[in-house]
Amino acid sequence: MSAESEKNRFPFEPNKKRQKSAKTKAETVKNVNKSEKQSVDTKKVSGKQKKQSKKPAYTKEQLAIPKVVSQRMMRRVAAFCGVPTLLGISTLIVSYLLLIYTEIKLPPISVLLLNLGFFGLGVLGITYGVLSASWEEDRAGGVMGWQEFNTNRERMVAAWRESKQKKV
Repeated sequence: MSAESEKNRFPFEPNKKRQKSAKTKAETVKNVNKSEKQSVDTKKVSGKQKKQSKKPAYTKEQLAIPKVVSQRMMRRVAAFCGVPTLLGISTLIVSYLLLIYTEIKLPPISVLLLNLGFFGLGVLGITYGVLSASWEEDRAGGVMGWQEFNTNRERMVAAWRESKQKKV
């Protein structure tokens, strides 16, 4: 594996190249079996074909995100999504209390837009929380995670480009 591809590889991704999926393998086996059946019918060859035992290419532990990394992601998601979501809920409560106790009427559209803005930031916080966490088990990363976000974004873009090239 070259140094460049190793740099773009996710820390928890196995070093080996992935094999064909079970569905693709099954289709290949069906096509081979059909051609073999045709030749067997014409040649009248007797005997049973050996069944190959299908073993998964990787274990669940090899493909899973390490527990330390997933907990780090969850903490960041809770912070970057939870704070804006709580602010979105509090805008509804504050606008209601202002209307009832001080008789200050806020335009409903302003309350709606402010509320939607906070909830939108909460949705973006989910993505930023996952991407801003360090995906390496040994490194915790920075408080805001901007450097980790840039690194992980570059890794994702490289993986998307690589998958597009394989499809074509």
